[in-house]
Amino acid sequence: MGWLDFFETKTELKHAFGRGTNANLSKDEEDLFNKSYEAFESKDTVTAYAYFLESLQNYSNEHANENIIIQKKDGELHFEIYQGSAKITGTITKENLHAQAILVKKSSANVALKRLILERNYQFTYCYYFSDDEHIKLKLSMDNITMSPQKIFFPLREIALNADFDKEYIKCDFPDITLEDIAHIHTLDEEELSLKYRFMHEWMDEVNTKISSLPSNDNAGMQSFLLLYLLFKIDYLLVPKFSIYKKSTKKIQDYFSDENLTVEAKNDELREYITELQEMPYEVFKTNFYNAKYTFNPTERASYEEIDIFITESLSKVRWYKSNRYNQIIPTMYKYIAMYLLYNYGLHPVTRELLHTLTEIQNPAFFNAMGYTPLYDAQNATFAKRAIVSKIENIIAPYQSRFKMLKPFGDKLNFTSLNEFSNSFYLQLKNLDYEEI
Repeated sequence: MGWLDFFETKTELKHAFGRGTNANLSKDEEDLFNKSYEAFESKDTVTAYAYFLESLQNYSNEHANENIIIQKKDGELHFEIYQGSAKITGTITKENLHAQAILVKKSSANVALKRLILERNYQFTYCYYFSDDEHIKLKLSMDNITMSPQKIFFPLREIALNADFDKEYIKCDFPDITLEDIAHIHTLDEEELSLKYRFMHEWMDEVNTKISSLPSNDNAGMQSFLLLYLLFKIDYLLVPKFSIYKKSTKKIQDYFSDENLTVEAKNDELREYITELQEMPYEVFKTNFYNAKYTFNPTERASYEEIDIFITESLSKVRWYKSNRYNQIIPTMYKYIAMYLLYNYGLHPVTRELLHTLTEIQNPAFFNAMGYTPLYDAQNATFAKRAIVSKIENIIAPYQSRFKMLKPFGDKLNFTSLNEFSNSFYLQLKNLDYEEI
């Protein structure tokens, strides 16, 4: 797997959805990477780093997102990398790279946090924690003698992802300790927060109503799909941070990893947490959101074979529910597939954008409220067919020069109903050909 596999791009959106980078890489990214490699080969180290960092810059509407800022001065390169709650600052010379991320004031750290930080040091490959007279910091130091773009990518990714993760963890588990160096993150406006709070409650009420309407016998599996889909949807569409994200992630991980509990017991755990979210006051809810810039994707790219297998197995389950006349769970099953993939897998940019498009179609009320042109009219069960076909073409077209067998498929979709549309969409996803010729 190459270092580029850790990046994902998105079409132009007004909001961030899901986890990871939330803008497009530079159209000159490959050229910048190649120039970086050549500069390292010729021992022009500072220039090589400049090209490399420029290749990581994100763009929105052809304007730099400034998730990376670089400045050359006196033969050195100074840089800032933004990753959620973390800001990584560093200096590069011909001989060395030094980078650091500030977490908290040294004087505010209690014994429990210091113990946690010491334990974290054993989990890193490249970076480590240390403290100066004022702050606790995550630090990275590299020797540039035999450096290359591939060699520096993973150390920078490690310090960025872990600084962000640990700052969020501290905010949740040590609420009395103030995070430092977070002036770059911004609160969401009140209208958007209120809208997200309203939709979260609507979705929870909808799930509770559906669960109460399920057959009284042997409904544990259907309950699981409804409850997990709800948590996946909250994560992808609302994008909560801090305690909501941490607790939701833990509940989902426990569901899939704890083999000692029955499905019924696992469902009870999920419902208990959803009740906790329902009872969360708005003033607490809105403290779990912020806007920030991201550079590195936290999820490694999955092979397309894995995606294919999951879709095949999921559609087989849909057919089983259909044949046994459990029709009330079918719409949720079709939505669950997309959300599960977006939550659990590192996806090719094309696959991710296509799944996001399907999610827009499956959730018209939310996207309409967020200011997007509806692609599906739920009341009249009609599709914006021309817009959907055009959107699929626009997602795939930029990649056809590299993947010659990658073809748009809008004209092959079934627009007779939302369920049939979703089914045909997944079948076309399975047929995407990413082989480079």
